[in-house]
Amino acid sequence: MAYASKKEDESGLSSYYNNKTTIIQEARVFNDSPISPRKCRALLTRIVYLLYIGETFSAQEATTLFFGTTKLFQHKDSALRQMVYLTIKELATTAEDVIMVTSSIMKDMQPNSEVIYRPNAIRALCRIIDPSMAQGVERFFKAAIVDRTPSISSAALVSSYHLFPLAKDVVKRWVNEAQEAVNAKSSSSFFAGSSSGGYLNFGSSGSSNSGYQPIPSTSYITQYHALGLLYLIRQQDRMAVTKMIQQLGGGKSGAGTTLKNAMALCMLIRYAAKVMEEDPNLQKQILDLLEGWLRHKSDMVNFEAARAICEMKNANASQLVKPIAVLQLFLSSPKPVLKFSATRTLATLALTHPAAVASCNVDLESLIADQNRSVATYAITTLLKTGNEASVDRLMKQITGFMSEISDEFKVIIVDAIRSLCIKFPTKHVSMLAFLSGVLRDEGGYDFKRAVVEAMFDMIKFINDCKEQALSHLCEFIEDCEFTKLSVRILHLLGLEGPKAPQPTKYIRFIYNRVVLENATVRAAAVTSLAKFGVNAVDDGLRRSIGVLLNRCLDDVDDEVRDRAAMYLRVMKEASLADAYVKEESVFSLAALESKLVAYVNDAEASAQPFDASSIPKISRAQLAAESTRPSTLDIIAAPSTKRASASPPPPTAAETQSAYVQQFADIPHFAEYGTILNSSAKPAQLTESETEYQVTSVKHIFREHIVFQFNVSNTMPDTVLEQVVVVMQPQADSGLTEDVVFQIDSLSCSNSPGIVYVSFKRDNPREYTTTSFQCILKFISKELDPSTGQPEEEGYEDEYQLEEVELSAGGDYIIPSYASFSSEWDRLRSGATATETFSLGAMESIKAACDSIIELLNMEPLGGTEIPSSPSVHTLQLSGLVTGGGGKVLVRCRMTFSRGQGVTLELGVRAEQESACALVVSVVGG
Repeated sequence: MAYASKKEDESGLSSYYNNKTTIIQEARVFNDSPISPRKCRALLTRIVYLLYIGETFSAQEATTLFFGTTKLFQHKDSALRQMVYLTIKELATTAEDVIMVTSSIMKDMQPNSEVIYRPNAIRALCRIIDPSMAQGVERFFKAAIVDRTPSISSAALVSSYHLFPLAKDVVKRWVNEAQEAVNAKSSSSFFAGSSSGGYLNFGSSGSSNSGYQPIPSTSYITQYHALGLLYLIRQQDRMAVTKMIQQLGGGKSGAGTTLKNAMALCMLIRYAAKVMEEDPNLQKQILDLLEGWLRHKSDMVNFEAARAICEMKNANASQLVKPIAVLQLFLSSPKPVLKFSATRTLATLALTHPAAVASCNVDLESLIADQNRSVATYAITTLLKTGNEASVDRLMKQITGFMSEISDEFKVIIVDAIRSLCIKFPTKHVSMLAFLSGVLRDEGGYDFKRAVVEAMFDMIKFINDCKEQALSHLCEFIEDCEFTKLSVRILHLLGLEGPKAPQPTKYIRFIYNRVVLENATVRAAAVTSLAKFGVNAVDDGLRRSIGVLLNRCLDDVDDEVRDRAAMYLRVMKEASLADAYVKEESVFSLAALESKLVAYVNDAEASAQPFDASSIPKISRAQLAAESTRPSTLDIIAAPSTKRASASPPPPTAAETQSAYVQQFADIPHFAEYGTILNSSAKPAQLTESETEYQVTSVKHIFREHIVFQFNVSNTMPDTVLEQVVVVMQPQADSGLTEDVVFQIDSLSCSNSPGIVYVSFKRDNPREYTTTSFQCILKFISKELDPSTGQPEEEGYEDEYQLEEVELSAGGDYIIPSYASFSSEWDRLRSGATATETFSLGAMESIKAACDSIIELLNMEPLGGTEIPSSPSVHTLQLSGLVTGGGGKVLVRCRMTFSRGQGVTLELGVRAEQESACALVVSVVGG
């Protein structure tokens, strides 16, 4: 069915007229004799329209229409022929046996054909030919690329671009023709006489059918298409690309370039910027070229060059002077697109070089009142990054004036700019808070309201002077808040900050109103918030009042609300429960909890035992908040689109990585018998240099009775296949490990890399924590690929490659960082395993260096900010962690003194739940 809009219905494009079934029936018009060009063009237009709006044809329907369309080749009407080619291109992906129409299309590609036919024929041929046929049409494409008619040359170049992924070797041979098209001078004059035949007589004016003379191109668009093809062919050869940029760059001034097309120059600038980013040694040379293009007559080229310099890594202030001057001129341009591009680029640059952009502040302030609100928004965000404290009040007044005129999307940008400004100039919090509270009362969607609420959250967190006033504004907001998520977040914040306020009772009314008036989700959050006031209340009268309110919640219609009220009433009566459920500062690491739960659910044998949460590391609430903090839009706005377009997908989270490892081992029957993975390496360790032909990384997996080493092996050589790939590991003597099994890679090519080699060792004594190092050698049989068949040759040769050593250490392999309340846990473990040792760290030049080394060595969680010494001579470092395999919790207290000439003296105190865990920590530091 067609998806015609109401407007289309009114204009006569009814659903019946554009119905797929109707069109297929009317396709009989293609068989009429004589052919009616007008009727056929109308029907072809309707077919293309249906495809454009997303309608699909079955293979049989598409094939019927396709071959019906090809019957129209016998008619000479040029407009009909163009529609035929357009329809053929669109149907070629669905129809069957389309290659049969090749001969008809090839006729229109001949030199004696009408010029209007040939570009369309080239584009259609590109869609229907098989990759194996590319060599057969090579001479036609070569001739068309260098044709003097721009439409024919551009059609051939663009078609070559699309053919490249299918027939790379063939298209690479057209590099000379593409180079000629890039360097093409002006086409022949309007009044030129007859000229001699060109390449394969293409472009000849001496044909019998046509006296056509090529019209000179004023746009030189062929250069743009040819440059794209040339780069596509050479992109793997950095030296060739660099040489191409130098040849086409035109010297320092840029005046000597053969490129006349502005888009081609912009493309060349992007290629130059990419080369400069990949090879810093060429920075100065390419920077000279970019500065020359800043003086080009085209605004497009000026802007592209300025943006490339502004996005350059490690650009200094002197290098930015010229591009900023060009962008500053654009700010006063009457063209909105120039003003928008300049403000957006300056907004990006202000993130890293606010002082350099400050010279444009006068011009930017004049754009705040610009009728294009996109320009005004970028101007304001830039000014907020570059302005000083004295200009804040003036900017706030100007912002307030047009907030009601812009969309929610731009309101969010402005609010996030204010959010960052609050932290930058805390003394101006009064005017900013007044602005935020005002816009909070305005109409707006969820994203806008969330941005305002989060800005207030930041002010409460970082500016103590405005905490009470901001909480009052949030209380008023939840009285009439339509967004459940925001109400729950604000109630949670009130539960954390309200009990600490000088007058906590004034917030209780707002919270209890939510219990009476809101939905179940908000009521449950309100109960939790009330309970925090009761638990933390100093006044017994306030505690009793909270108890009365919670008792009323026991009659709520929702079971979650009732259960929470009952639990918190019990918690308020018992201090130990209050410490565990309300006052506890640590929470489980969500990534670790998720991976452990996934492993528990997938292991059928584990479900017979209750889930053990003691092996899950904990983190502080501050760490949890830092992990979940949403980055400010001000920090990411106007980020370069070229970087975003080429960016790879975000890396997997720790939980996703651990879950992938669990699934990976579950699919291998031999490893499935090993049981649950106790710990895996957080990040793969690189065992080869990044430039080598073989890339190898290692991941260690600790099981109760085994240790499995996973080697991710990549083959970067496209013309070589590696077979029987293994890693030979040699541990140190008396390591306590015995090799169990090795899983090799049967065949590894560039296309199926990376492959995985597993080497498993059995732990002779599972209760001992073995630490050792392994010599590793990559062994394989190397075979060359036959270029004609793509298959490896029968005979190869054995080869090996020395890898970096793999270390099995305590920190990272057996010890996991875990947050704890140090003083209470230290006292609790007094009766457990303890050890105290003294060490002399003479090589340490400061206490800070000693702290960093110990934290890295033990891989434990520093507590209470003790990782940063408060004194250069005396310090105590507190660490907490968990030992895998049932080793339990371990705490470390490092008392350190520093004196010049003697270095750091360390008194290491260890307390643990198990003696083996205590001995492990001491051996790591002592070893």
